[in-house]
Amino acid sequence: MNTDPIADYLTRIRNASSAGLKMVQIPASNLKKSMTEILFDQGFISNYKVEEDGKQGLIKIALKYNTTTRVPAITRIDRISRPGLRKYTGTDNLPRVLNGLGVAIMSTSVGVITDKEARKLNVGGEVLCYVY
Repeated sequence: MNTDPIADYLTRIRNASSAGLKMVQIPASNLKKSMTEILFDQGFISNYKVEEDGKQGLIKIALKYNTTTRVPAITRIDRISRPGLRKYTGTDNLPRVLNGLGVAIMSTSVGVITDKEARKLNVGGEVLCYVY
């Protein structure tokens, strides 16, 4: 039994990226689908597909690499808020990852969004992870 599905999601991406795999399969949930969409929109993954299998479903993620050096687009992906210690932030303390080069994925009252969108919408929430 997995007690932290988001940590499992991030670890699967991290391991597949460091192993040089082209594709990774992850059990689906609405939160994971939203996080995958953000990773795609921010250019960290090349493509993704959600497959329904009658049960939970699968998210198939195509990882992105530099074409010449084969360096992964995701250099680091870290879980910030975890079940044992939740990290919430208000509108005045929104995180900046690598001075704006990275992305903080947040769960807010308007949905799962990046730190940049949270600044525009002036909302705070739970900081799920940092990606850079």
